[in-house]
Amino acid sequence: MGTEFFMIGVGILIAIAIFDIMVGVSNDAVNFLNSSIGSGVATRRTIMIIASLGIMAGVTFSSGMMEVARKGIFHPEFFTMPELLTVFLAVMITDIILLDLFNTYGMPTSTTVSIVFELLGAAVAVSLLKILSAGDSLATIVTYINSAKAITIIMGILLSVAVSFVCGAVAQLLTRLLFTFDYRQRIKRYGALWGGMALTSITYFILVKGAKGASFMTAENIAWIKGNTLLLIGIIFVACVVILQVLLLMRVNILKPIVLIGTFALAMAFAANDLVNFIGVPLAGLHAFKAAMASADPMTATMGALGQKVRSETLYLLAAGVIMVLTIWLSRKARSVTETEISLSQQDEGAERFESIALSRAIVRLVLHIFDTAKLVVPKPIRQLISRRLDPTAAPLPSEGGTTASFDLLRASVNLMMASAVVSYATANKLPLSTTYVTFMVAMGSSFADQAWGRESAVYRITGVLTVIGGWFMTAVIAFTCAAAFATVIFYGQGFGVIFLILLAAGLIYNAHCKHREISGEAQKEQIFNLKSVEEPHTAIETTFEHMGVLLHEIRSSLDETLDALFRENPDRLRIQRKRVKKIQRWSNVISANVFKAMRVLSQTGLAVSNKYPQTIRRMQKLSDGQRDIVLRSYRHVGNHHKGLLPVQIEELQQVQKMLNSILLEVEETFQRQHTADLDGLRKKDAELRALAATLDDRQAVRIHDNTSKTRLSILYYAIVGNAMMLSKQNLELLEIFDQSFGKID
Repeated sequence: MGTEFFMIGVGILIAIAIFDIMVGVSNDAVNFLNSSIGSGVATRRTIMIIASLGIMAGVTFSSGMMEVARKGIFHPEFFTMPELLTVFLAVMITDIILLDLFNTYGMPTSTTVSIVFELLGAAVAVSLLKILSAGDSLATIVTYINSAKAITIIMGILLSVAVSFVCGAVAQLLTRLLFTFDYRQRIKRYGALWGGMALTSITYFILVKGAKGASFMTAENIAWIKGNTLLLIGIIFVACVVILQVLLLMRVNILKPIVLIGTFALAMAFAANDLVNFIGVPLAGLHAFKAAMASADPMTATMGALGQKVRSETLYLLAAGVIMVLTIWLSRKARSVTETEISLSQQDEGAERFESIALSRAIVRLVLHIFDTAKLVVPKPIRQLISRRLDPTAAPLPSEGGTTASFDLLRASVNLMMASAVVSYATANKLPLSTTYVTFMVAMGSSFADQAWGRESAVYRITGVLTVIGGWFMTAVIAFTCAAAFATVIFYGQGFGVIFLILLAAGLIYNAHCKHREISGEAQKEQIFNLKSVEEPHTAIETTFEHMGVLLHEIRSSLDETLDALFRENPDRLRIQRKRVKKIQRWSNVISANVFKAMRVLSQTGLAVSNKYPQTIRRMQKLSDGQRDIVLRSYRHVGNHHKGLLPVQIEELQQVQKMLNSILLEVEETFQRQHTADLDGLRKKDAELRALAATLDDRQAVRIHDNTSKTRLSILYYAIVGNAMMLSKQNLELLEIFDQSFGKID
């Protein structure tokens, strides 16, 4: 009965492994998709095909990384098969929960760190339980655990963050000084030499990180590669320079093949080296079960056999590769993680995902101070020369495949070249660097050097980077703690413990799925604010007014919900509206940015830019400010448990609400449906609202005199009425601008 139970346990491990591959690849796909998607080097379909080929090539290489799951963290000879199965089940259940959590919020993390610290946490928990039951000293835990591995991983985090950022920033700075932002002409002069360096770095990366572990590579082949590294690099460099020069003569953009080859290389290395993070533990469990079944007493036999080198079965690797490929094609969460990294490195200003924090503001102040000091030291002619060559406005971002790229192909090439170079060097010298950390920090370094972190976006981008880095360390803490707790539950609960944890994981994953769908839905709503075309000024302005209609709908809906919640003194509904304030502010900023785009297009086409477009932005800002003021005042009043509005005040404010809603609705529909503006009707409604407000002011003054309305209540009442008049006025003025603009360009 015991062996049958553990056979079921191994089956559960393998089943969980399939899901773990999906959640793991959803997070790690950013490593090899970021540069190609961010630069728009090709259509997404083409990029995915190349990445898929890289993955399938990578999984066929047995890099020996599977040894980590069997003996890299603990010494298997001190554990029995049931104990190892406890460790492995705890690890896999923790892994799918942890990675799915990061995927839900679009945060890249390291699957290597997660699996290592999960193994460490579960192994420590089981070791302590064994020690306590045997009555041994806690000091004996060092015989069970390979503690040096954990220290190596932690040092790898610190080392990779600093080294990769500096390498990415320096390489991008030097490259941009050489080619400038308008690189298309200069790439024809010495692009072949530079491209040869990039392709040499990427190709050597393939050999070091992938091919040396392939089944067709003998020990003699690997030894020859190591012994003739310089010769090999020289041959690759010369061949790449010749090929790229020929392509230049054929008028081919050589940066495109560099980026696509780099995407293939990183995808291959990811599959070859990170596959252990997903199937290493289940395969180790399967090997432990087979070793136990071959012994005289399967339940008590120690697992020293796992310390031996075992070649992974090719069929398992290919099956895992197919699942990985399907995941990058189908996973919405993979796109969320990719979008997070791309948004932090995009060249243009845009809607920022992260808010500023005190630490990011302090870092920006420090960097600005350093640059101000440097200006005093560097001679003015040199500063002017550098400024000219690093001018981002010298060339607009290229439009590839009909969509504007987040950054250009030159930076994408630097990202891939430096990530390949850093990881190759670290691997050759057995330094503990993570592919995830390297690719992310190189991308951040290159975007910093490219001035993508300008004064308008630096604090938000730095907050994002700090959040991601903090998440890496939290990965280690959460992985260790949860795996240890889960191992304890399984150790004592056995089969019931496993069932409980599986149900817990299913519930958490379902909840995360619902949360991600909600987040994706909100993000999808904001996609409508992206101007599909800014080439035609008239179309851009029409579209912008349609977007204003959507914004007005959101403001009108929020005000209705807020006032109803205030009248009912419902703090929960008001808390929801307080969160909604940030979204409305963000939408207002995006539409304002679109107005600026339309203004730039007008000026570029030689058309006069009317002052009514800046006025539009002011009106929208006042609209969002008015909505925010009503929401926050109502939230604070109810949240602080102040006395509720008097019945007569509620009745009067409901009249104001009804009249304001009518005005907002009419303007909203005019914008969205491009109706002819009924200015006279709106002016009449606005006048009626102001007359009502004057009457209500007098009535409220009476209540103040007879002390039936306390001070805080009176302040809230007047604020709502005053904001209602302001909102009505701003809507009327927006409609006047619309009436002047619609159907013609000034």
